[in-house]
Amino acid sequence: MKIKAESGGLRLDVFLSEQLEHSSRSAAQKLLEAGAVTLDGKPLRKRDKTVAGAVYSVELPEVKELSIEAKELPLDIVYEDADLLVINKPKGLVVHPAPGHWDDTLVNALMFHCRDSLSGINGELRPGIVHRIDKDTSGLLIVAKNDFAHQALAEQLQDHSLSRTYEAIVKGGFREDEGTVNAPIGRHPVDRKKMAVTEKNSRPAVTHWRVLERLGQYTLVECRLETGRTHQIRVHMAHIRHPLLGDTVYGSPRPELGQDSQCLHARQLRFRHPRTGEEMTVSCPRPDWFEAVLEKLRK
Repeated sequence: MKIKAESGGLRLDVFLSEQLEHSSRSAAQKLLEAGAVTLDGKPLRKRDKTVAGAVYSVELPEVKELSIEAKELPLDIVYEDADLLVINKPKGLVVHPAPGHWDDTLVNALMFHCRDSLSGINGELRPGIVHRIDKDTSGLLIVAKNDFAHQALAEQLQDHSLSRTYEAIVKGGFREDEGTVNAPIGRHPVDRKKMAVTEKNSRPAVTHWRVLERLGQYTLVECRLETGRTHQIRVHMAHIRHPLLGDTVYGSPRPELGQDSQCLHARQLRFRHPRTGEEMTVSCPRPDWFEAVLEKLRK
């Protein structure tokens, strides 16, 4: 894998964690310690600094043999071909195996549906997964069937040409019709299970929002991601004092209007097909539960 540094003077472990999708700084340091990051054939150290215009070679670890079980679970497939598929993930479905969810995740279902046709770039617990959405977020997710497609889609995530558009119901009203939140996101300084807007050990994060419908004390907004940080929309909207309805982590600790999870739906994806270069737009409607909340607010 080749990564070009646009600017100089940044520590390599920080640079790699920003460039490699869903990679932490510690993971980047492990790659450097293993000699997997080179410049002109020379292994680099984590404290080395980037050189503007330099192209770094990154050797990602070999894929381990899968130790998770394929399981037949219902999948709402919006698009599929030999290179990729787009899934409309329901609210409540975990994307990849983790403690408490080893055999009932999207990955288990994909392994059953695709058999041996899934990319391995993300390792043994996340085959095919190019990007993630939270368990209680519904909507569209791209899955790569081979490493060629995965690498091409990952590059589109890095250069922001893969566009992800969400709809969310947030608390409060807006004076403006649209705006942008440009605020870095990192681990919460106290609660390590949460993310926060912070300057310390953070990564750049940009969310563009637009009002779709004003609903009294709540607002339906469209959010377009320019970056893809963990919990980005939830953190950014809470940061501007418009937490998502039902988000008991970043908003009210108690359920509101019967909602005990965030009202957030990944509605549209726009990307270039990795094989053909064709511009593709894939959309899905709001789920019934989301529409029911909107109807309640309209009344």
